[in-house]
Amino acid sequence: AAKAVCFKEALEPSFADYQHQIVANAKVLADGLVRRGVKLVSDGTDNHMMLIDLSDTELTGQELELRLDSVNITANKNSVPGEKRRPSVTSGLRLGTPAVTTRGFRESEMEKIAEYIALAINDFDNSREYIKFGVEHMCSAFPIYK
Repeated sequence: AAKAVCFKEALEPSFADYQHQIVANAKVLADGLVRRGVKLVSDGTDNHMMLIDLSDTELTGQELELRLDSVNITANKNSVPGEKRRPSVTSGLRLGTPAVTTRGFRESEMEKIAEYIALAINDFDNSREYIKFGVEHMCSAFPIYK
């Protein structure tokens, strides 16, 4: 039954619009990160996700995941090509846009998320409260349940 419902939803025109918005959001997020000096494995994205490459920094994927968790941004540590750190630590962080797109975020919100993630990488101690306030404000504007 669940598969039937899923396939029916996928046939709706609104589903195609949703998928296009997911990719548009990912592109804006990736471009915003790159413009702010964040290295991505593929220098951008053509789909719903991207992988930050921290291998040239002291910061680990695990540390960045914890920083972002503390300001209510969910992401996952991930290994990168040529990984030199342990699997439990990693040199990468995987980001995706389906969840925030489902919530209603669009390109302007992705630009802010890129800013927040870049600050979490480069100036977390001085930016933590700014990031957390911004994320809470954005999430309250796009509540999960109405």
